[in-house]
Amino acid sequence: MNVTLIDVVILCLLVITTIAINQQRNLFATTMLTGIYSLLCASLFVCLDAVDVAFTEAAVGAGIATILFLGTLALTSFEEKTAVKVSLPGLFIVIVTGGLLIYGLNDIPFFGSPDNPVQTYLASKYINESANEIGIPNLVTSVLASYRGYDTLGETTVIFTAGIGVLMLLGRAKGKNRSLLGDER
Repeated sequence: MNVTLIDVVILCLLVITTIAINQQRNLFATTMLTGIYSLLCASLFVCLDAVDVAFTEAAVGAGIATILFLGTLALTSFEEKTAVKVSLPGLFIVIVTGGLLIYGLNDIPFFGSPDNPVQTYLASKYINESANEIGIPNLVTSVLASYRGYDTLGETTVIFTAGIGVLMLLGRAKGKNRSLLGDER
């Protein structure tokens, strides 16, 4: 019961943080709230026994991303320039898509269910055969480096590309000298 209560509290905090991010016009406050959101996600992942995902979320989402956002804010304005405009067709599409996704959850087995396909044939294959098939004694490393190798390569490519993009943006304003508050010196 306590684990479920903790999960519900974290999910409520995630919703509150999301609404706060959406309502902000100050980009510095938005950056800080985004870091809080990442830490809340990492906490939820720990509650779900996905500590490796939680560590990655905390390091990349709350750590590196926040630092890159702050570096970008040092070169730009702290206030959002665009006007807020609500699109009713866009809202309708989001609601319909969300409803379809929720409807699709009906076919997913319950968390930790022994009838889950992962529990019936994949887990035993990875545990019993990965050392012989791959030759790597560490189970997590064999899954990430071999069975999910393309996925891991794709994730690494996305993070690398995002880092290069941020570095290009930061290098573009090299001639401009701005303070952390966005004022010209």
